[in-house]
Amino acid sequence: MKKKVLSAILSVAMVATLLAGCGSTAEEAPVAATEEAEAPAEEAPAEEAPAEEASAEEAPAEEGAAGGGTYAFVSKSAGNPFNERQATGFEEAVKDLGGTAIIQHPESATADAQITVIQSLISQGVDSICVAANDENALQAALEEAAAAGIKVCSVDSTVNVASRLTHVNQAGVTEIGQCLMDAVYDITGGEGQWAILSATSQAANQNAWIDSMKEIQAADSKYANLELVEVAYGDDEPQKSTDQTQALLQNYPDLKVICAPTTVGIAAAAKVLQDQGSSVKLTGLGLPSEMAEYIGDDDAHSCPYMFLWNPIDLGRLGAYTSAALVSGEITGAEGDKFTAGDMGDYEIVKAGDGGTEIILGAPFKFDPSNIEEWKEVY
Repeated sequence: MKKKVLSAILSVAMVATLLAGCGSTAEEAPVAATEEAEAPAEEAPAEEAPAEEASAEEAPAEEGAAGGGTYAFVSKSAGNPFNERQATGFEEAVKDLGGTAIIQHPESATADAQITVIQSLISQGVDSICVAANDENALQAALEEAAAAGIKVCSVDSTVNVASRLTHVNQAGVTEIGQCLMDAVYDITGGEGQWAILSATSQAANQNAWIDSMKEIQAADSKYANLELVEVAYGDDEPQKSTDQTQALLQNYPDLKVICAPTTVGIAAAAKVLQDQGSSVKLTGLGLPSEMAEYIGDDDAHSCPYMFLWNPIDLGRLGAYTSAALVSGEITGAEGDKFTAGDMGDYEIVKAGDGGTEIILGAPFKFDPSNIEEWKEVY
Protein backbone atom coordinates (compact mmCIF):
# COMPACT_ATOMS: atom_id res chain seq x y z
CA MET A 1 0.00 0.00 0.00
CA LYS A 2 2.77 2.36 0.95
CA LYS A 3 4.47 1.76 -2.41
CA LYS A 4 1.28 2.65 -4.30
CA VAL A 5 0.77 5.84 -2.31
CA LEU A 6 4.35 6.92 -2.77
CA SER A 7 4.23 6.12 -6.47
CA ALA A 8 1.06 8.17 -6.72
CA ILE A 9 2.74 11.08 -4.98
CA LEU A 10 5.52 10.93 -7.56
CA SER A 11 2.96 11.02 -10.36
CA VAL A 12 1.47 14.24 -9.02
CA ALA A 13 4.89 15.76 -8.58
CA MET A 14 5.81 14.92 -12.16
CA VAL A 15 2.58 16.40 -13.53
CA ALA A 16 3.07 19.56 -11.47
CA THR A 17 6.61 19.84 -12.76
CA LEU A 18 5.51 19.56 -16.38
CA LEU A 19 2.82 22.18 -15.88
CA ALA A 20 5.30 24.54 -14.34
CA GLY A 21 7.52 24.09 -17.39
CA CYS A 22 10.71 23.48 -15.40
CA GLY A 23 12.88 20.65 -14.18
CA SER A 24 14.08 19.66 -10.73
CA THR A 25 14.70 22.57 -8.40
CA ALA A 26 15.59 23.22 -4.80
CA GLU A 27 11.87 23.11 -4.05
CA GLU A 28 11.83 19.35 -4.50
CA ALA A 29 12.16 17.13 -1.44
CA PRO A 30 15.62 17.88 -0.05
CA VAL A 31 18.08 15.24 1.00
CA ALA A 32 18.47 15.04 4.76
CA ALA A 33 22.20 15.08 5.40
CA THR A 34 22.07 15.35 9.16
CA GLU A 35 19.66 14.66 11.98
CA GLU A 36 18.95 18.39 12.19
CA ALA A 37 18.02 18.43 8.52
CA GLU A 38 15.67 15.52 9.01
CA ALA A 39 13.45 17.20 11.59
CA PRO A 40 11.41 19.11 9.00
CA ALA A 41 11.23 15.99 6.83
CA GLU A 42 9.31 14.18 9.59
CA GLU A 43 6.56 16.81 9.29
CA ALA A 44 6.35 16.44 5.50
CA PRO A 45 3.85 13.55 5.47
CA ALA A 46 1.17 15.75 7.09
CA GLU A 47 1.59 18.30 4.30
CA GLU A 48 1.59 15.59 1.64
CA ALA A 49 -1.82 14.15 2.67
CA PRO A 50 -3.79 16.26 0.15
CA ALA A 51 -1.39 15.15 -2.59
CA GLU A 52 -2.11 11.53 -1.70
CA GLU A 53 -5.85 12.08 -2.11
CA ALA A 54 -5.43 14.02 -5.34
CA SER A 55 -3.22 11.35 -6.81
CA ALA A 56 -5.81 8.64 -6.40
CA GLU A 57 -7.29 9.59 -9.75
CA GLU A 58 -3.94 9.80 -11.50
CA ALA A 59 -2.71 6.98 -13.68
CA PRO A 60 -0.75 4.48 -11.57
CA ALA A 61 3.02 4.44 -11.83
CA GLU A 62 4.42 2.17 -14.49
CA GLU A 63 4.99 -1.32 -13.12
CA GLY A 64 8.58 -1.66 -11.92
CA ALA A 65 9.08 2.11 -11.75
CA ALA A 66 11.50 2.90 -8.96
CA GLY A 67 10.74 6.55 -8.24
CA GLY A 68 8.81 8.18 -5.43
CA GLY A 69 10.13 6.22 -2.48
CA THR A 70 12.06 7.26 0.61
CA TYR A 71 15.46 5.61 0.60
CA ALA A 72 17.86 5.72 3.54
CA PHE A 73 21.63 5.33 3.47
CA VAL A 74 23.53 4.57 6.69
CA SER A 75 27.30 4.97 6.42
CA LYS A 76 29.91 3.58 8.77
CA SER A 77 30.57 6.93 10.46
CA ALA A 78 30.77 10.69 10.11
CA GLY A 79 33.94 12.45 9.01
CA ASN A 80 35.13 9.77 6.57
CA PRO A 81 35.53 11.17 3.03
CA PHE A 82 34.88 7.75 1.47
CA ASN A 83 31.55 7.53 3.31
CA GLU A 84 30.66 11.06 2.29
CA ARG A 85 31.29 10.30 -1.38
CA GLN A 86 29.20 7.15 -1.16
CA ALA A 87 26.41 9.26 0.29
CA THR A 88 26.79 11.76 -2.56
CA GLY A 89 26.34 9.00 -5.12
CA PHE A 90 23.36 7.56 -3.25
CA GLU A 91 21.72 10.98 -3.07
CA GLU A 92 22.31 11.68 -6.77
CA ALA A 93 20.75 8.40 -7.87
CA VAL A 94 17.72 8.82 -5.62
CA LYS A 95 17.17 12.30 -7.02
CA ASP A 96 17.36 10.91 -10.55
CA LEU A 97 14.71 8.37 -9.56
CA GLY A 98 12.41 11.08 -8.24
CA GLY A 99 12.63 9.82 -4.67
CA THR A 100 13.69 11.25 -1.32
CA ALA A 101 17.04 10.30 0.21
CA ILE A 102 17.78 10.26 3.92
CA ILE A 103 21.51 10.24 4.62
CA GLN A 104 22.75 9.22 8.05
CA HIS A 105 26.38 9.32 9.21
CA PRO A 106 26.66 7.82 12.74
CA GLU A 107 28.89 9.73 15.12
CA SER A 108 31.21 6.75 15.63
CA ALA A 109 32.16 3.65 13.66
CA THR A 110 30.32 1.28 15.99
CA ALA A 111 27.39 -1.09 15.68
CA ASP A 112 25.59 0.63 18.57
CA ALA A 113 25.68 3.98 16.76
CA GLN A 114 24.24 2.38 13.63
CA ILE A 115 21.52 0.55 15.56
CA THR A 116 20.31 3.87 16.99
CA VAL A 117 20.11 5.32 13.47
CA ILE A 118 18.32 2.25 12.08
CA GLN A 119 15.70 2.35 14.84
CA SER A 120 15.04 6.01 14.04
CA LEU A 121 14.61 5.17 10.35
CA ILE A 122 12.11 2.43 11.21
CA SER A 123 10.08 5.00 13.15
CA GLN A 124 10.16 7.32 10.14
CA GLY A 125 8.69 4.60 7.93
CA VAL A 126 11.29 4.69 5.18
CA ASP A 127 10.91 2.33 2.23
CA SER A 128 14.46 1.02 2.26
CA ILE A 129 17.66 1.02 4.28
CA CYS A 130 21.05 0.61 2.61
CA VAL A 131 23.77 0.20 5.24
CA ALA A 132 27.56 -0.06 5.25
CA ALA A 133 27.92 -2.17 8.35
CA ASN A 134 30.37 -1.65 11.18
CA ASP A 135 29.66 -5.18 12.41
CA GLU A 136 28.44 -8.06 10.28
CA ASN A 137 26.25 -9.66 12.96
CA ALA A 138 25.44 -7.00 15.56
CA LEU A 139 22.90 -5.20 13.35
CA GLN A 140 20.77 -8.30 12.79
CA ALA A 141 18.03 -7.64 15.36
CA ALA A 142 17.55 -4.03 14.22
CA LEU A 143 17.51 -4.95 10.53
CA GLU A 144 15.12 -7.85 11.10
CA GLU A 145 12.82 -5.36 12.84
CA ALA A 146 13.10 -3.12 9.79
CA ALA A 147 12.25 -6.01 7.45
CA ALA A 148 9.24 -6.94 9.61
CA ALA A 149 8.01 -3.36 9.17
CA GLY A 150 8.10 -3.81 5.39
CA ILE A 151 11.38 -1.98 4.83
CA LYS A 152 13.66 -3.39 2.13
CA VAL A 153 17.19 -3.89 3.48
CA CYS A 154 20.44 -4.21 1.57
CA SER A 155 24.04 -3.62 2.56
CA VAL A 156 26.75 -1.80 0.62
CA ASP A 157 30.54 -1.73 0.89
CA SER A 158 30.65 -3.65 4.20
CA THR A 159 28.12 -6.45 4.43
CA VAL A 160 25.73 -7.61 7.11
CA ASN A 161 25.03 -11.31 7.55
CA VAL A 162 22.69 -13.18 5.22
CA ALA A 163 19.79 -13.13 7.68
CA SER A 164 19.93 -9.33 7.84
CA ARG A 165 19.74 -8.40 4.15
CA LEU A 166 18.07 -9.12 0.84
CA THR A 167 21.31 -8.63 -1.06
CA HIS A 168 24.68 -6.87 -0.81
CA VAL A 169 26.26 -4.27 -3.09
CA ASN A 170 29.94 -5.16 -3.29
CA GLN A 171 32.77 -3.03 -4.65
CA ALA A 172 34.54 -5.95 -6.30
CA GLY A 173 34.94 -9.66 -5.73
CA VAL A 174 36.69 -10.47 -2.46
CA THR A 175 39.24 -12.71 -4.16
CA GLU A 176 40.02 -10.08 -6.80
CA ILE A 177 40.71 -7.48 -4.12
CA GLY A 178 42.80 -9.88 -2.06
CA GLN A 179 44.82 -10.88 -5.12
CA CYS A 180 45.61 -7.36 -6.30
CA LEU A 181 46.69 -6.31 -2.80
CA MET A 182 48.80 -9.42 -2.29
CA ASP A 183 50.48 -8.93 -5.64
CA ALA A 184 51.19 -5.31 -4.74
CA VAL A 185 52.88 -6.38 -1.52
CA TYR A 186 54.93 -8.93 -3.46
CA ASP A 187 55.93 -6.36 -6.06
CA ILE A 188 56.87 -3.57 -3.67
CA THR A 189 58.81 -5.83 -1.27
CA GLY A 190 60.63 -7.56 -4.12
CA GLY A 191 59.03 -10.83 -3.06
CA GLU A 192 60.61 -11.12 0.37
CA GLY A 193 60.65 -9.57 3.82
CA GLN A 194 58.25 -8.42 6.50
CA TRP A 195 54.95 -6.73 5.84
CA ALA A 196 52.01 -5.63 7.97
CA ILE A 197 48.36 -4.75 7.53
CA LEU A 198 46.74 -1.60 8.91
CA SER A 199 42.98 -2.17 8.82
CA ALA A 200 39.85 -0.35 9.99
CA THR A 201 37.93 -1.96 12.88
CA SER A 202 38.35 -5.58 13.85
CA GLN A 203 34.63 -6.15 13.17
CA ALA A 204 34.54 -4.62 9.65
CA ALA A 205 33.24 -7.40 7.41
CA ASN A 206 34.69 -6.04 4.18
CA GLN A 207 38.22 -5.49 5.47
CA ASN A 208 38.18 -8.81 7.30
CA ALA A 209 37.16 -10.63 4.12
CA TRP A 210 39.93 -8.97 2.10
CA ILE A 211 42.51 -9.74 4.79
CA ASP A 212 41.43 -13.37 4.98
CA SER A 213 41.69 -13.56 1.19
CA MET A 214 45.22 -12.16 1.27
CA LYS A 215 46.25 -14.67 3.93
CA GLU A 216 44.76 -17.55 1.95
CA ILE A 217 46.48 -16.44 -1.26
CA GLN A 218 49.83 -16.12 0.49
CA ALA A 219 49.51 -19.53 2.14
CA ALA A 220 48.42 -21.30 -1.03
CA ASP A 221 51.16 -20.11 -3.39
CA SER A 222 54.87 -20.77 -2.87
CA LYS A 223 55.53 -17.55 -4.76
CA TYR A 224 54.89 -15.72 -1.49
CA ALA A 225 56.92 -18.08 0.72
CA ASN A 226 59.56 -15.47 1.55
CA LEU A 227 57.03 -12.90 2.73
CA GLU A 228 56.22 -12.67 6.45
CA LEU A 229 53.01 -11.04 7.65
CA VAL A 230 54.04 -9.78 11.09
CA GLU A 231 50.84 -8.09 12.33
CA VAL A 232 47.33 -6.97 11.51
CA ALA A 233 46.81 -3.64 13.29
CA TYR A 234 43.51 -1.80 13.65
CA GLY A 235 43.11 1.96 13.40
CA ASP A 236 39.33 1.84 13.84
CA ASP A 237 38.87 4.16 10.84
CA GLU A 238 40.09 7.05 12.99
CA PRO A 239 42.96 9.22 11.70
CA GLN A 240 44.73 9.60 15.03
CA LYS A 241 44.51 5.94 16.01
CA SER A 242 45.66 4.94 12.52
CA THR A 243 48.62 7.31 12.90
CA ASP A 244 49.48 5.79 16.28
CA GLN A 245 49.22 2.26 14.92
CA THR A 246 51.53 3.13 12.01
CA GLN A 247 54.14 4.54 14.38
CA ALA A 248 53.85 1.42 16.55
CA LEU A 249 54.44 -0.82 13.54
CA LEU A 250 57.58 1.12 12.63
CA GLN A 251 58.87 0.88 16.19
CA ASN A 252 58.04 -2.79 16.73
CA TYR A 253 59.34 -4.07 13.38
CA PRO A 254 62.57 -2.34 12.35
CA ASP A 255 62.88 -4.66 9.34
CA LEU A 256 59.39 -3.91 8.06
CA LYS A 257 59.27 -3.28 4.31
CA VAL A 258 55.61 -2.68 3.42
CA ILE A 259 52.34 -1.70 5.09
CA CYS A 260 49.14 -2.62 3.29
CA ALA A 261 46.14 -0.55 4.40
CA PRO A 262 42.79 -1.70 2.95
CA THR A 263 41.06 1.37 4.39
CA THR A 264 40.95 4.91 3.05
CA VAL A 265 41.38 6.44 6.50
CA GLY A 266 44.27 4.16 7.43
CA ILE A 267 46.21 4.54 4.19
CA ALA A 268 46.06 8.35 4.33
CA ALA A 269 47.26 8.40 7.95
CA ALA A 270 50.04 5.91 7.28
CA ALA A 271 51.18 7.74 4.13
CA LYS A 272 51.69 10.96 6.07
CA VAL A 273 53.63 9.25 8.86
CA LEU A 274 55.94 7.43 6.46
CA GLN A 275 56.55 10.43 4.22
CA ASP A 276 57.02 12.93 7.06
CA GLN A 277 59.55 10.63 8.71
CA GLY A 278 61.36 9.82 5.48
CA SER A 279 60.85 6.14 6.24
CA SER A 280 62.07 3.47 3.86
CA VAL A 281 58.88 1.51 4.56
CA LYS A 282 56.50 1.66 1.60
CA LEU A 283 52.74 1.63 1.51
CA THR A 284 49.92 0.27 -0.62
CA GLY A 285 46.25 -0.48 -0.15
CA LEU A 286 42.92 1.21 -0.85
CA GLY A 287 42.77 5.01 -0.88
CA LEU A 288 41.06 8.08 -2.26
CA PRO A 289 43.06 9.75 -5.06
CA SER A 290 42.31 13.25 -3.74
CA GLU A 291 43.78 12.35 -0.35
CA MET A 292 46.71 10.29 -1.61
CA ALA A 293 48.00 12.27 -4.60
CA GLU A 294 50.84 13.93 -2.68
CA TYR A 295 52.08 10.58 -1.40
CA ILE A 296 52.06 8.58 -4.64
CA GLY A 297 55.34 8.37 -6.52
CA ASP A 298 57.97 5.88 -7.62
CA ASP A 299 60.89 7.53 -5.83
CA ASP A 300 62.24 7.61 -2.27
CA ALA A 301 60.51 10.92 -1.56
CA HIS A 302 57.05 9.34 -1.80
CA SER A 303 55.66 6.74 0.58
CA CYS A 304 53.20 5.00 -1.76
CA PRO A 305 54.24 3.65 -5.18
CA TYR A 306 50.62 2.86 -6.08
CA MET A 307 47.27 1.89 -4.59
CA PHE A 308 43.81 0.75 -5.60
CA LEU A 309 40.15 1.66 -5.20
CA TRP A 310 36.85 1.90 -6.99
CA ASN A 311 34.64 4.93 -7.37
CA PRO A 312 32.78 5.42 -4.06
CA ILE A 313 30.29 7.70 -5.78
CA ASP A 314 29.34 4.90 -8.16
CA LEU A 315 29.18 2.49 -5.22
CA GLY A 316 26.66 4.75 -3.53
CA ARG A 317 24.69 5.16 -6.75
CA LEU A 318 24.49 1.40 -7.23
CA GLY A 319 23.29 1.07 -3.62
CA ALA A 320 20.48 3.51 -4.37
CA TYR A 321 19.45 1.82 -7.61
CA THR A 322 19.47 -1.55 -5.83
CA SER A 323 17.31 -0.16 -3.03
CA ALA A 324 14.84 1.26 -5.53
CA ALA A 325 14.65 -2.00 -7.49
CA LEU A 326 13.93 -3.89 -4.27
CA VAL A 327 11.20 -1.43 -3.28
CA SER A 328 9.55 -1.51 -6.70
CA GLY A 329 9.65 -5.31 -6.81
CA GLU A 330 11.84 -5.36 -9.90
CA ILE A 331 14.21 -7.61 -7.93
CA THR A 332 13.86 -9.64 -4.76
CA GLY A 333 17.53 -10.18 -4.01
CA ALA A 334 17.53 -13.69 -5.43
CA GLU A 335 20.42 -15.05 -7.46
CA GLY A 336 19.81 -14.40 -11.15
CA ASP A 337 17.66 -11.29 -10.66
CA LYS A 338 18.55 -8.55 -13.16
CA PHE A 339 17.87 -4.82 -13.19
CA THR A 340 19.00 -1.62 -14.84
CA ALA A 341 20.87 0.83 -12.61
CA GLY A 342 20.14 4.03 -14.52
CA ASP A 343 22.99 5.09 -16.78
CA MET A 344 25.31 2.65 -14.98
CA GLY A 345 23.85 -0.14 -17.07
CA ASP A 346 22.52 -3.61 -16.34
CA TYR A 347 23.45 -5.70 -13.30
CA GLU A 348 22.78 -9.26 -12.25
CA ILE A 349 22.60 -10.57 -8.70
CA VAL A 350 25.07 -13.39 -8.09
CA LYS A 351 25.84 -15.77 -5.26
CA ALA A 352 28.07 -14.34 -2.54
CA GLY A 353 30.78 -16.14 -0.61
CA ASP A 354 28.75 -16.09 2.62
CA GLY A 355 25.84 -17.99 1.07
CA GLY A 356 23.75 -14.91 0.35
CA THR A 357 23.71 -12.83 -2.80
CA GLU A 358 25.52 -9.74 -4.02
CA ILE A 359 25.88 -7.26 -6.85
CA ILE A 360 29.43 -6.46 -7.91
CA LEU A 361 30.31 -2.94 -9.02
CA GLY A 362 33.51 -3.86 -10.89
CA ALA A 363 37.21 -4.62 -10.63
CA PRO A 364 39.62 -2.55 -8.48
CA PHE A 365 41.38 0.29 -10.30
CA LYS A 366 45.09 1.03 -9.93
CA PHE A 367 46.24 4.58 -9.15
CA ASP A 368 49.92 5.33 -9.80
CA PRO A 369 52.11 8.28 -10.86
CA SER A 370 50.85 8.02 -14.43
CA ASN A 371 47.22 8.84 -13.58
CA ILE A 372 46.97 10.21 -10.04
CA GLU A 373 46.99 13.87 -11.10
CA GLU A 374 43.99 13.27 -13.32
CA TRP A 375 42.03 11.25 -10.79
CA LYS A 376 42.67 13.45 -7.77
CA GLU A 377 40.32 16.00 -9.32
CA VAL A 378 37.53 13.43 -9.57
CA TYR A 379 37.25 12.05 -6.03
